Amino acid sequence: MGTDISGFLEFRAAQDHQEPTWSTAQDLDSLYDGRDYDAFGCLFGVRNYANFRPLAASRGLPADVSATVRARLGQLAEWQGEDAVHSTTWITWAEVKAVDWNEPAVKPDSRLHQYHRTPDGLRMTGKSAWSPAFAEAVGLERGETREWPEGSEWLVGDTLYRSATIRRGDAVTETGEWQPVWKAMRALAAQHGDDNVRLVVWFDD
Repeated sequence: MGTDISGFLEFRAAQDHQEPTWSTAQDLDSLYDGRDYDAFGCLFGVRNYANFRPLAASRGLPADVSATVRARLGQLAEWQGEDAVHSTTWITWAEVKAVDWNEPAVKPDSRLHQYHRTPDGLRMTGKSAWSPAFAEAVGLERGETREWPEGSEWLVGDTLYRSATIRRGDAVTETGEWQPVWKAMRALAAQHGDDNVRLVVWFDD
């Protein structure tokens, strides 16, 4: 079973000379429909196989969350139970703007990166926490995993297994699935200010 993300973009603005309040701007589903665990781990600490220092993990629901978001989560709890979602958190546009996308994860990826040998060189084919062929080659028991030093490599048949550390920019790329989210947040921030725009998210399995 996989893990999916849901949420809303919110902005904070004064209404009729009252204290500024948070309102929903857009459903995350209209901007992002992926299931990228490297991005989830980098941003929110969920499925963090790549071992990033998460930017905004387990903050919970903001006390001043918009009525729309509170109602949606209440609806989910009523329909699916109190444990319908997990890892609720949020991040502001100001925080996203300040990210160093060149920052590496704190240690190598828990999954070995796999490459296939081709006439044109190595081609990445995936990542795996456990591979039967690799386990047999290095003498691991079934299901056993280990931490391997950065740069360690093993050639098993035509597959190269490599221990690698990735950067935030590898998980959330400049042209990837998260760019529509950042574009929408940037537009809201131009009107309301960087600290007055945030993304509230939760996850389900």
